[in-house]
Amino acid sequence: MRQAVYWAIEAGYRHIDTAELYGNEVEVGQGIADAIKNGLVMREELFVTTKLWNNHHNRDIVIPALQDSLKRLGLDYVDLYLIHTPIAQKSDGQYEDIDYLETWRGMEAAQKLGLTKSIGVSNFNSEQLGRILSNCEIKPVVNEIEVNPTLTQVPLVSYCRSVGVEVMSYSPFGFMVSRNKLDTPPPKFDDPDLVKIAQKYGKSTSQIVLRYLIDRGTIPIPKSTNKERIKKNIDIFDFQLNEDEVATINKFNKNQRVIEFDDWKNHPNYPFHKP
Repeated sequence: MRQAVYWAIEAGYRHIDTAELYGNEVEVGQGIADAIKNGLVMREELFVTTKLWNNHHNRDIVIPALQDSLKRLGLDYVDLYLIHTPIAQKSDGQYEDIDYLETWRGMEAAQKLGLTKSIGVSNFNSEQLGRILSNCEIKPVVNEIEVNPTLTQVPLVSYCRSVGVEVMSYSPFGFMVSRNKLDTPPPKFDDPDLVKIAQKYGKSTSQIVLRYLIDRGTIPIPKSTNKERIKKNIDIFDFQLNEDEVATINKFNKNQRVIEFDDWKNHPNYPFHKP
């Protein structure tokens, strides 16, 4: 991970997305430190995102949780701090009755202290996001959600854009990459429709999918530790898909998630029952 972050910065990436849950904040921070030490970038040129996990939803715990993330990252601040999910849990995984509006008050306090430049949410549906927008002092700037060809999230993306909230798209390749699941829906990397578009632009089908997400107004965050794929994933800014090509890829939609959080389906704040 340390090496992958360094390669990414070397290739031109400036946004790095991590989270307490991922267990890699230390290595991400080391990769950033290496890049700064070697003169690839200055800290101010990077946009670093991390996230508050479910067991820190108590308003008074938000700031200490972010401070712990900053220690692991070796940074004085992050550029974006997200509530990872609207679901509150205790450290043992049991559900906890904490309103995410209370969590948001802690997020606002963290921004006021300068520990993060901006705040947002992840895995929130439109109703939950709207509730924060109606009850906040500082507006969330981002909703990080799963978006890919088999989960296009058109209603939620449209809603976020209508209220001025940016969408970051995680799992951008969906089931195109191995998920150890049987009978996954198309497309695959060799899908004829994707191949046709890719040949037109002289790109790979993976690059077409990332460009598709950008042309829908979202911010894809591909994940790779392979140097050549890292370089390929950012080589997508010299072309643009037309409306018909975006529509062609939208047709793959099955409203099927790669990341489902099945264990939480009975939680009152489970976000995926609604768009």
